[in-house]
Amino acid sequence: MKFAHLADCHIGGWSDLKLKELNMRVFSKSIQECINREVDFVLIAGDLFNTALPSIDLIKETTLHLKKLKDSEIPCYIIPGSHDYSPSGKTMLDVFENAGLVVNVVKFSEVDDKVNLKFCSDKKTGVKITGLFGKKGGLEKGYYEVLNTKNLEDEQGRKIFMFHTTLTEFKPEHLAMISSEPAAILPKGFDYYAGGHPHYIFNEVKEPYGKIVYPGALFPNNFGELERFEHGGFWINEFVGEEINSEYVPIKLKEVKKYRIDLSGKDSSQVKDYILEKIESIDDCIVLLRLVGTLESGKLSDIDFKSLFDSLSSAFIVLKNTSELKIKEFEELDIIDEDNVEEELVSRHEKDENFVNGLIDSLNTEKMDGEKNFDFESRILNDCYKVLNLEK
Repeated sequence: MKFAHLADCHIGGWSDLKLKELNMRVFSKSIQECINREVDFVLIAGDLFNTALPSIDLIKETTLHLKKLKDSEIPCYIIPGSHDYSPSGKTMLDVFENAGLVVNVVKFSEVDDKVNLKFCSDKKTGVKITGLFGKKGGLEKGYYEVLNTKNLEDEQGRKIFMFHTTLTEFKPEHLAMISSEPAAILPKGFDYYAGGHPHYIFNEVKEPYGKIVYPGALFPNNFGELERFEHGGFWINEFVGEEINSEYVPIKLKEVKKYRIDLSGKDSSQVKDYILEKIESIDDCIVLLRLVGTLESGKLSDIDFKSLFDSLSSAFIVLKNTSELKIKEFEELDIIDEDNVEEELVSRHEKDENFVNGLIDSLNTEKMDGEKNFDFESRILNDCYKVLNLEK
């Protein structure tokens, strides 16, 4: 008995059209791989879409691929994630469920201030599946706090719990600062915990739980993820006796070429040629340019990135990141007193400190209670005119 575990598809997540279409191709390829491998069912552990209200075009194409699963008699069990869950509780997943394309396993009743989850039983395999949604800001925590775990833990047979939450104990170092919850929020005694939300790959058996698994994003959702992972994928799992064997299936449609280029000591006019010297064999590749260092002269806006990208047109797409690129004049600026930045700058760069400080004070005026906008603006202008020794 085999099943696939996907999560964080983030369909529509890229604003760039090429990457948005590539993301959809990755989803299509993943669905086809599930069909080819004849899995018994598919799990999608949240964030099928990147927003609760995706575009019609994205809905149409996603529907097409989900229908391929249905036509192959492979049920798809799903939970809403923090991106595709709306404040009203309504999601596009409701439409797919009403059309018979997916089953949202988050079904519960509230009795005596407790959340009682119900199981969905897979008809072919008898596996029992349940789970909880993810919400923005980790607001699903409140549901876990009142979750009745006894009925879940007492249920007999093979069980899968789906969740969309980062677990503190299993966070990698690069996600150390993101919010998370302890594994203790999960009900115990399930065979498989199908997780989503943090974009990294994890698959380990943890007592007294079971096999806790994250597949990571199906396709990297930003520059940093492309740089770190290059591609995404999903898990195919098979029950063998009391064990579950897992195989990670990477979905790699484009090669990623990564360049970290130090521009220290370069003038902005030299940047283009210097970068081009470093790059080779990029045909139909995703090219990532992380530019670092301190420019000797010039401004970032002086760099002709359009011409640079035109020169790299054989690539599938070129993405740049300049967060670590600085300009020398700002690099060497030393502000000692952070609480008095304005005064410090004025004293260093302006001979007539009284004049500048007076102008700053005039502009730093607050609107008085009951004062009309016109009167407020006139008062500020009059004060500025006095400082500038001008007649109104």
